[in-house]
Amino acid sequence: MQVKHSKYKNTGILFELLVRQITADTLDGKDSPAKDILKKYFVKSELGREYKLYETLLKRTSLTEGKATVVVNTLIESSKTLNRGAIKRQKYNLISEIQKHYDLNEFFNHKLPNYKVFAAFYTLLEITNSQEDINIEQTINNKVTILEHLAAAKITEDRVITDSMVEFEQADKGVRLLAYKTILENFNTKYDDLHPHQKEILKEFITSVDNTSRLKDFYTSKIVEIKEKLTSINKVTKNETTKIKINEIINIIQPPTKTTKITDNDLVDLLQYYDLINELETING
Repeated sequence: MQVKHSKYKNTGILFELLVRQITADTLDGKDSPAKDILKKYFVKSELGREYKLYETLLKRTSLTEGKATVVVNTLIESSKTLNRGAIKRQKYNLISEIQKHYDLNEFFNHKLPNYKVFAAFYTLLEITNSQEDINIEQTINNKVTILEHLAAAKITEDRVITDSMVEFEQADKGVRLLAYKTILENFNTKYDDLHPHQKEILKEFITSVDNTSRLKDFYTSKIVEIKEKLTSINKVTKNETTKIKINEIINIIQPPTKTTKITDNDLVDLLQYYDLINELETING
């Protein structure tokens, strides 16, 4: 049996996209239907129990291959204790409720840093809990993907079969890590203190996390806007010392080059520049 992945049925993806939607709605200054939907379907529910398996998988990294194999096998066995019928019904109702409040194409039109792991784990669970014959090749491929996430270097099919030991090679995710840290930890009241421009920046960094070209264009446009605002402020600033400092900042701020990679430091810079602009406008106002 060949199992086809479906992002509409993937519990991990559904949860992550709801969290992302909560963040986007909060940054827009409006109540988020996604917040109530998440609570309804993932708190004390069978779907929530299944998400715990995905969550455990994501939290475990830098393991030896032996320990990674134990984790995978334990999660698979745990999935067998879940009520598959209840999960299927809850997913159907969840999608229906999301559709009442959001455009489904737009809601699902986001890349996730862990998409490949989510897809592999979903497919592996579907194969494991199916009554049909197991597709050995697909099972091995999924385990390879998951063990690469859990362990530490490229794991070949031979190593999965022979249970060899390897070390993890963890890539630097840069902006992705920052954006998801923002999504998961800071989507609540912290945003109440931010300036509208800062909220816009955070929202764009979240939605463009996997679109480096769009992110770079956005960053460039903001740099141009900031320089223009500072130049305009400097014209009406009376304090000569302040004018000199503003000029120095204007000269320091430069648009990215073709080879520049936008990172979390650039995000922090933009937020701080708008803090400065807000402060200067208050002083001059």
